[in-house]
Amino acid sequence: MAVTASMVKELREKTGAGMLDCKKALDESNGDVTKAIEILREKGLAAAANKSGRIATEGVCEAYIHAGGRIGVLVEINCETDFVGKTDQFKELARDIAMHIAAMSPRYVRREEVPMEDLEKEKEILRAQALNEGKPEKIVDKMVEGRINKYFEEFCLMEQSFVKDPDKTIETLLKEKISTIGENISVRRFVRYELGEGMEKKVDNFVEEVMAQAKM
Repeated sequence: MAVTASMVKELREKTGAGMLDCKKALDESNGDVTKAIEILREKGLAAAANKSGRIATEGVCEAYIHAGGRIGVLVEINCETDFVGKTDQFKELARDIAMHIAAMSPRYVRREEVPMEDLEKEKEILRAQALNEGKPEKIVDKMVEGRINKYFEEFCLMEQSFVKDPDKTIETLLKEKISTIGENISVRRFVRYELGEGMEKKVDNFVEEVMAQAKM
């Protein structure tokens, strides 16, 4: 059975799991919502949704400096208790996310943080691109919507593919940790500095460099 957007929406409302996780579960269950819920529960993703509303004010501010001091990241990751915030598992998660930010340069934590004026400007650019490509007016809006989702995937941390495991998003990574740790976990904010940012300079592949350093 073909998985539709309405089916993904229904499953997401019932479980609170991420859109991508819901789509994968529905694909795996051949469109059976009941089985998809079971799949999400088995993976701990549905259970994570029950914890997502709990207040998380503890945690860590993790720093990551790329080799040579060319990139620096500071990220605040919250959990519910000071005890969990001091565990090696939580600290490893914080470091992984800081390293990911260094490599992938997100601009926002989640799509809701994208300023409306920036979003409208991007839509105008995408619409003009579609028209210049000769696309029919009647399908341009749908094309823009699809490309805006790509924009979110590129610049919003929670929707980016995790640099150490591209098969999962940062949102999925967090939900897995929520399930295993047993507390709500959230990324509150981050800052990323790059040496000479905004100045003309040689383009380097920082993703490869960061990953190489992580494996050392």
